[in-house]
Amino acid sequence: MKSVSAAIKGTIFFAAALCPPVAAQTDDGFIRMTPEQIPFKSPFGVGPQQAVLFGDPSKPGVYVVRNRFPPGAHSNPHFHSQDRHVTVIKGTWWMGVGEELDFNKAAPMKTGSYVLHPAGAVHWDGAGDEEVIVQIVGIGPVETVPVGPAGAPTGYWPKPK
Repeated sequence: MKSVSAAIKGTIFFAAALCPPVAAQTDDGFIRMTPEQIPFKSPFGVGPQQAVLFGDPSKPGVYVVRNRFPPGAHSNPHFHSQDRHVTVIKGTWWMGVGEELDFNKAAPMKTGSYVLHPAGAVHWDGAGDEEVIVQIVGIGPVETVPVGPAGAPTGYWPKPK
């Protein structure tokens, strides 16, 4: 069985290819999606999922993606090659900075919070005891680069304190 950590890595690296945008586009250029139409997918069928709402993170131009973390799932330390603007749209998203995966230093970002992930800045993030959905806006192409050791082998946060 694949671990949640493996699913996260797969989601980060393969989501753009696996999640083309699916939406109702009108003749006048508008795109409309209800929450039920968001095409979340995970390459392994477990762990975090991603949906590309607009653009393509692997190609030049603006993109918009949503990431959904099941309760307890997190990423290991990594950075992105371009700035990314993150808005929490559901739940409390826990995030930390630096190469050391220290859950006690994670900052809780509640629904409505905004975070800038500067290009090259190492961070890690995920869900506590509830599902979390974040929306990310950036300029492609963007790469996600893992940093340091694999971190928690099970891919789950300890219960936040």
